[in-house]
Amino acid sequence: MHLLAITGSPRKGKATDVLVDKAIEGAMARHPDSSVKKINLADHDIRHCKDCLACRDADTNEPYSKCVIDDDMSRIYEELVKADALILGTPVHSGYPTALMMTFLERITWTFAKPEKRYLTISGCPLPRSDKERRSIIIVTSGIIPPAYRYFCDWATRCIKDIVRHSLNARTVGDLYAGDIEHRGAEFYFDRARELGKKLF
Repeated sequence: MHLLAITGSPRKGKATDVLVDKAIEGAMARHPDSSVKKINLADHDIRHCKDCLACRDADTNEPYSKCVIDDDMSRIYEELVKADALILGTPVHSGYPTALMMTFLERITWTFAKPEKRYLTISGCPLPRSDKERRSIIIVTSGIIPPAYRYFCDWATRCIKDIVRHSLNARTVGDLYAGDIEHRGAEFYFDRARELGKKLF
């Protein structure tokens, strides 16, 4: 089993980064023979989607279609293909994933999906190119807003959950909203992050 963790925080060693590490600890405690790869998106050259739709319209039987942009996403695509389980972590910025995470999500939407899903009268929606089933967990952090008010500021979890489902064929088995970090500290959520990681296997 291959576990891939992706963090969308621009700050290493801070709450999101550390809680993702704790989730990895939990996953490895449950399945110690797994291989692990952690990717900090801030360390990579990931350019914005050009909306050219070349990936969406590509006719390929491969697990993902080629993107016209030549950057570090090419290597990340290969890691995603290998992944059996995913951890995605991001702070909430204005209620949504960070720009780093959103750029990543936009770049995987049509590379890993084809426009063949239909909902009611709407056709052309994303359908995973691969039948490989994955499991995922999501960790979202907020410096100020406590969990009691999550409803009003966390649209990031739903955004990530929907994209990984419809592009990566990943079922989200749990999530953690770690709020009010500035007062509680990230360590307040360490045990919850470890327990969340165990749900992957």
